Amino acid sequence: MLLGERLGQGYYLYQDIIDDNGPLSAGFFTIMDLLFGRSLFAYEVVGRLLISFQILYWNSILIKFRAFDINTYLPAIVMAALFHFSFDLLSLSPALLGSTFLILALGQLFSQTVLQKDTSESTLLIGIYAGLATGFQPNYILFLPYMIFTGIAISSFSFRQLMLSLVGYFLPILLITVFYFWNDGLEEAIQIWPLTFLSEKYEYQSLIDWLILGIFPLSLAVVGYFIATVLRGSTINQQKQRQLILIWLLFSAAEFFIIKKQAAYQLVILIPGLTYLITQFFLTIKKEIIVKITFYLLVIGLPATGIWYWNQKIADSEYFVGQNEARYSDAILVMGDDLAPYLDARIGGPFLNYRLSKLYLDQDRDLREKARLFQMLQKQLPTKVLDPNGDFEKLLKQFPALESQYNKTSKGVFTLIK
Repeated sequence: MLLGERLGQGYYLYQDIIDDNGPLSAGFFTIMDLLFGRSLFAYEVVGRLLISFQILYWNSILIKFRAFDINTYLPAIVMAALFHFSFDLLSLSPALLGSTFLILALGQLFSQTVLQKDTSESTLLIGIYAGLATGFQPNYILFLPYMIFTGIAISSFSFRQLMLSLVGYFLPILLITVFYFWNDGLEEAIQIWPLTFLSEKYEYQSLIDWLILGIFPLSLAVVGYFIATVLRGSTINQQKQRQLILIWLLFSAAEFFIIKKQAAYQLVILIPGLTYLITQFFLTIKKEIIVKITFYLLVIGLPATGIWYWNQKIADSEYFVGQNEARYSDAILVMGDDLAPYLDARIGGPFLNYRLSKLYLDQDRDLREKARLFQMLQKQLPTKVLDPNGDFEKLLKQFPALESQYNKTSKGVFTLIK
């Protein structure tokens, strides 16, 4: 919300605002701010619309390409249950935006397992969708090697098809680059974007918490994969599809080594693969009583347990933005992790993601880069700066002209001299 609000005022990501969201997500949040402002309800509704699209699309893909021996809407039910693993999976996020395009790319890869004709359009779309996903969520760059590996090893891409998919992938990236070039922000984008992979991680939720809640659906997925692979026969196309899903899950798990915000909404990338394997479980188990019990535990038990568990675990967590005792109405800048002061105020400076900004400010700079940083600060002077860790005070000492514009009114608080 803060990012969309700030960009809506005429600023640019990387060039004026330091944050780790992808450029396309930033653009989407800007549109959200123009249409709805700070409406949490709008974020919830748009998030659920994207989820509904993913569910309907993925189920249709599994039916269209005969992933199972029978046509069924069971994957849609399973997928809807998995989205209720955590409350933040249901709301709009960069991960949800990016995963929507990744699931489109996966659908095109599924088409490669059955079509026996020239598939130039499909291979181009695979690349375009994967490139768009990276534009929304930079972490999804990890699916570029997935696309290359599965295209060659499973879909038997020719050299022409591989080049076509790579051209499709880099086309959205190239358009983003051109956008920054024309707005004189390409140098800043090239400097800051790689830092998003190096900044300190926000561990909002622990892996243990995820495992406690996720052990049941993971167990169903493992059993489903084992039964479908070892105990049942399948067509060549179905074997290829299962390989695509298994490698998808492996790359999805690897993505969690590079994410910088460890929260459950990042798990959205695992949901299509788990849906496929859990559906295999339900369709291959013959004992009706086992199927019924596990079905109700998944569809009713998982969402209910998730609601109860997260209410117990994160009531006092830094993942929630708590109420702030002091209220600010002007444009302020918080040089810290606590976003509560922004509840009643606008962001008034370039440093939105604190840990990424800290990494950016700690870099060595030549005279030219210092001048660019000074211009960035001078362009958007906040009326008040909350500096609990002393980062802004340290920054002021580098720029005497900037220091003369602020008074230190109390410990960790600087006010703009008007």
